[in-house]
Amino acid sequence: MSRPPLPSPAPPSLAAGQPSRARVERRTIQEAVLEWYGVHGRSLHLRTLRDPYAIWVGETMSQQTQMARVEQALPGFLERFPTVVALAAAPAADVLRAWAGLGYNRRALDLWRAARETVSRHDARLPSDPDVLRKLPGIGAYTARAVAATAFGSSVTALDTNTRRVLGRVLYGYGARGDPGTPPRDAELQTVADAATPPTRAAEWNHALMDLGALVCRPRPACAACPITLSCRWHALSAGAAMERRHELRLAVRLPRIPFEWTRRWLRGRIVDDLRNAPDSEWVRIEGDYGHHDREAIEVALAGLERDGLIERDAVGAARLAR
Repeated sequence: MSRPPLPSPAPPSLAAGQPSRARVERRTIQEAVLEWYGVHGRSLHLRTLRDPYAIWVGETMSQQTQMARVEQALPGFLERFPTVVALAAAPAADVLRAWAGLGYNRRALDLWRAARETVSRHDARLPSDPDVLRKLPGIGAYTARAVAATAFGSSVTALDTNTRRVLGRVLYGYGARGDPGTPPRDAELQTVADAATPPTRAAEWNHALMDLGALVCRPRPACAACPITLSCRWHALSAGAAMERRHELRLAVRLPRIPFEWTRRWLRGRIVDDLRNAPDSEWVRIEGDYGHHDREAIEVALAGLERDGLIERDAVGAARLAR
């Protein structure tokens, strides 16, 4: 089998308007990735949803949270707050309680604030334009494009860690031993990614790229299982033996990881959990130490939670979930 040509060294040539070769390469990559996804893609509850509001909630939950936890929590959250109107009308404390176990509690507060703004400014209809979505609290570039593509079929690609790795390797060869280069700029990669989105299969394309990065094109990739290996600039520039050796060297110098229980994120989460478990509206004195965290660290965490709008504190320092 003859080797197909590699993508052009200038990835923006994949944009619409470029003739023959770039279009053929783009179409070949799209078809191969979508065909692979049809066989190997993950079956997730989030991907069965059709309601834009439910998709938005699921996408917000899935940021920096294991998908298994999202799959478990999402049905209950949607049952408690089935519409954007119901979410906007709920007290913030109820939303924070329903968010238990998902971490990064500020996301719940932003979700609630965005729901209120959607009701007041957009007639309770989630906008389909990613640029308008980005103006809502807590919605960044990734979430805006993920919702636009999967809920409304917009021809855009959401760039998360997995998708960036796939496109950065395939189109730019970024990270290859022979030509490590520099990572593509966000704006440039986003332009190329959006141009490469199949206009009639945007949702599948986004899911497929994410799964390809999560299952195959991992930090240490399984190139033999990749459907687009022969079109990948990174693979062409990387030598297998050298790549293995480099991985061994990285393992040898890897610094020990800090236990999660020692982090400020763990401390903030435990404080919010304690306040969730308190009777509604009751003020709670946060006393004693939390694991390895002393009183100074606890006070810093409480101040941060109050600043972020997750909790309230009274004159003597007792706390409760934000109302």
